[in-house]
Amino acid sequence: MIAAAIGTAVPALLTLQSLPLFPLSAVLYPDGLLSLRVFEVRYLDMIAKCRKAGAPFGVVSLTQGSEVRQPGSQEAFAQVGTLATIHDFEQPQPGLMLVRATGAQRFRITGSEQLKHGLWVADVERLVPDMAVPIPDDLQPTADALERLIQSLQLKADQPGPMPLLPPFKLGDCGWVANRWCELLPLPVALKQRLMELDNPLVRLELVSDVLTRTGITT
Repeated sequence: MIAAAIGTAVPALLTLQSLPLFPLSAVLYPDGLLSLRVFEVRYLDMIAKCRKAGAPFGVVSLTQGSEVRQPGSQEAFAQVGTLATIHDFEQPQPGLMLVRATGAQRFRITGSEQLKHGLWVADVERLVPDMAVPIPDDLQPTADALERLIQSLQLKADQPGPMPLLPPFKLGDCGWVANRWCELLPLPVALKQRLMELDNPLVRLELVSDVLTRTGITT
């Protein structure tokens, strides 16, 4: 079934059936950056096929089990995830891939199964993207604080490693600002998942703003 998902030049529709999944102890947000060190056979094969076809894979947060498959262990994951598209790839040695991917549209799993070699595939329905909502005046300090952080990171651009945020920087958009803070803040994975699943980007930003105020990042 995985061939139906990633062996085609027109993945926009077909990848919603038998979408290959990558369960992680993290949450990927739309427009977010994901760096992966891939060495398990089930994912080496999946990444190679996705890259060849130019097709996405799905990132879901683990609710049971670990990222590396353990004998006899059970894996369970959230039912809402995010499509990931590969934009940078290295293979420094056989059996190791270094991947950078970008979060795209969110999806909800309607059915899933685990293949014999351990890879999960799922039928999914894509969720409506966040509406573009301007930053209200009372939440502007949250956007301003993110802008200051981005400027600080840009000043350190000569340091090793990529920026944790990808341009364009949509500092006037509630959803984009909320998502970037959700990625940067040391929140529990379960809370990050709940925030990602919220349909209203303004509510997401309000909740993130409350966290920033409690931690003293904004006033």
